[in-house]
Amino acid sequence: MSLVELQNKIERRQAVIGVIGLGYVGLPVACAFAEAGFSVIGLDIKPHRVATINAGCNPIEGDEPGLAELVAKVIGAGRLRATTDYHEIAQADVILIDVETPVNRKHEPNYAALKSACRSLGVVLKNGALVIVESTTAPSTADRLVRPLLEEIAGKQANVDFYLGACPERVMPGKLLANLRAMSRVCGGGTPETAETMITLYRTIVQADLDPADCVTAELVKTAENAYRDVNIAFANELALACEVTGGDFAQVRNLVNKSPGRNVLMAGAGVGGHCLPKDSWLLAHSVSGRALLRLMSAARAVNNYMPQHMVNLTTQALRQARRKMAGARVAVLGYAYLENSDDTRNSPSLPLAQRLRELNARVVIHDPYVAEYRREVFECVKGCDVILVMVAHREYKTLNLAALKSALRTPILIDGRRVFSPAQAKAAGLIYYGIGWGGKPD
Repeated sequence: MSLVELQNKIERRQAVIGVIGLGYVGLPVACAFAEAGFSVIGLDIKPHRVATINAGCNPIEGDEPGLAELVAKVIGAGRLRATTDYHEIAQADVILIDVETPVNRKHEPNYAALKSACRSLGVVLKNGALVIVESTTAPSTADRLVRPLLEEIAGKQANVDFYLGACPERVMPGKLLANLRAMSRVCGGGTPETAETMITLYRTIVQADLDPADCVTAELVKTAENAYRDVNIAFANELALACEVTGGDFAQVRNLVNKSPGRNVLMAGAGVGGHCLPKDSWLLAHSVSGRALLRLMSAARAVNNYMPQHMVNLTTQALRQARRKMAGARVAVLGYAYLENSDDTRNSPSLPLAQRLRELNARVVIHDPYVAEYRREVFECVKGCDVILVMVAHREYKTLNLAALKSALRTPILIDGRRVFSPAQAKAAGLIYYGIGWGGKPD
């Protein structure tokens, strides 16, 4: 099948689409294409997830507007079905790869899932199929890893027997469908004709700009945008640390700085988590390893990785003020997901925080309304604690009655890692307050 024939099938909604990986990216993508009129086959290695989706249910438990309804709709219409068997996507004209691409402890890409997907796909890949990597990868991964692996396993030649592209996802938990539809995409193709075919495909679900490029440009854009955000968050965090020491208030300083044209200081916080930001700078750096020295992004990573430890330091200071020691203290950590109103715990800053607190012999209790393991009544969780430590700005926490929380505590300490509460609110409730970027005198 030629690209012209494939474009015609896409325009007539006759192309069969396969989606490998039905997580935070793959599931909404599969549902969106199914809603657009395509027959979609979703593949995942987790049988329970496959069964849940085939039952018309959404396996993602966080607050995802419209996703549960859309899963039920497209499953009910017979437009989407899920499977664990790669042979069922042998008929697919377009295959999207949406698998995890983490980094290891040495900050090197761990492409085990990507390689496994390519090997299994290569066995069943049909002639004329278009393979698009939506996972975020180090620049040149499509050309140096995916293409040769598919060619080897499938016994086919790229741009002749099959086509290859890279179109990294641009979504975040809590806004999966909204981002999918409204965020621009870079359609990187192995050839210009492949890129144009990709634009034809994505135009059926994306309402924003679709820009043609080659694969490496698409990969560079995605890793660069996340590295850019990570660096800017690191600046905000360092500014917050400076405010604490000098007696300033980061919230006020940020607001006043941002009144100047072209300034946009981001929010400081207790740490950076998720699947993308903690690793995409390393993916970008890996692509030039040994050929260029990138200093800024690794420095930003060090700053952001330090913030959970800083929360521990603030906790130690507050306990000392209350004439208590960390050893034996009971600390309630509010929030275990990495992002507000989400169940996504990948690379959550709460994990190293809790580990460090336990190393210091504190007794840690964790609450999170979106994570099943920690979902319980919040006042029962904090009862008898010495510290409430806010790590995530879940909407449920923003409406908490601080006076009622104070009455449940053994020691009235609030450490606010997301500035959910103001120092004035804490003072009115009779709480000892420490917060990221708050340099005022603790009460």
